[in-house]
Amino acid sequence: MTDHASTRSRRLDQALAACVAGDPGGIDIILDLEGPQLLGVARRILQRHDLAEEALQDAMVLVWRKAAQQNRDQGTARGWIYAVLRNRCLTILRDGARLSSLPPEDLTRLQEARQDLVPDDGWRLLAGSGRLGECLDALDDLSRRAILLAHVAGYSHGEISERQGVPLGTAKSWIRRGLASLRECLS
Repeated sequence: MTDHASTRSRRLDQALAACVAGDPGGIDIILDLEGPQLLGVARRILQRHDLAEEALQDAMVLVWRKAAQQNRDQGTARGWIYAVLRNRCLTILRDGARLSSLPPEDLTRLQEARQDLVPDDGWRLLAGSGRLGECLDALDDLSRRAILLAHVAGYSHGEISERQGVPLGTAKSWIRRGLASLRECLS
């Protein structure tokens, strides 16, 4: 890690510690260090600047409230902050009331693009040739597809069950068993 990246990482750790201690300056530090990049990520996911700003604001509130839950053993402060933002963006995408404000042709394009995120064999390109690819390849097709639909395309369990034409419990079981197999394979 370069000195700049190391310093940035240390400052983000300190910012989260400040949030845990109740110091609002922690959020200011996060936004100073990562604000434009965070907004850019949200904009790419949501395709609307107004929703991206809202997602970033909501994510910073969540970071403020849940900073104590960040576990350094499981990843960096930066990774955790971006995961909080990504999850908030996906929640906004799933919120039908917000999507209904899109013109019908944009909504159709968005839904079609989402379906194309997980082509049947394209997952190999996503996973690469490393350990994750090997572990995904070891899964049965139904579990692998359900996991990719949930964690790459952002579909809810209900949407996956409808798309796959199976009961909700079956889709949830595929995902649960597949994730357990992945955890075991990757550990």
